[in-house]
Amino acid sequence: MPDGMEETAEKLGPGRMVLVVGPSGAGKDTLMAALKERLSGRDDVVFARRAITRAADADAEDHDTISREAFDALVAAGDTALSWEAHDLGYVIPKSYDALVESGVTVIANGSRRVLKQAETKYQNAVVLLITAPVKVLADRLAARGRETRQEIEARLLRADLEPDTVANLVRIENTGTVDQAVDTMVTALGL
Repeated sequence: MPDGMEETAEKLGPGRMVLVVGPSGAGKDTLMAALKERLSGRDDVVFARRAITRAADADAEDHDTISREAFDALVAAGDTALSWEAHDLGYVIPKSYDALVESGVTVIANGSRRVLKQAETKYQNAVVLLITAPVKVLADRLAARGRETRQEIEARLLRADLEPDTVANLVRIENTGTVDQAVDTMVTALGL
């Protein structure tokens, strides 16, 4: 390579990395489960299984558990598809999903607003499905969980940044109807 010329990294593709994000109470996990069921049997779509630095919990997302030390080592080695930290936890989308993206598969992952720019930089086709709802609806759903008072929830939601920074290929899905309606919108948005 001639002096002064730097090699530029190619973005991974031609498949897609689809990150599903949204605030607490938006129904993201419910919609991802319904979308996974709707698309079952397709070999051109895979749902990523994350690794998280917390123990498995029957009431939470089904995930693999990873130690903090293993998380730190994977991130330091660049041996992840995507990784981020939130709420004192480390999250990993395993590196194996990159090979699927390179083979033309659509990988759908439970993501975070913290990793959207990283995905946009890494993949030719990074898509963000933002699952959201009006603050009042989010507050009602969170209140039904019984973890906070209604006033605490509303105050937190009013302070929260419910919209991600400007990112390419963002599809906003208002989850105020039925699960089937929201999944129809997701399928249409992804051209599946």
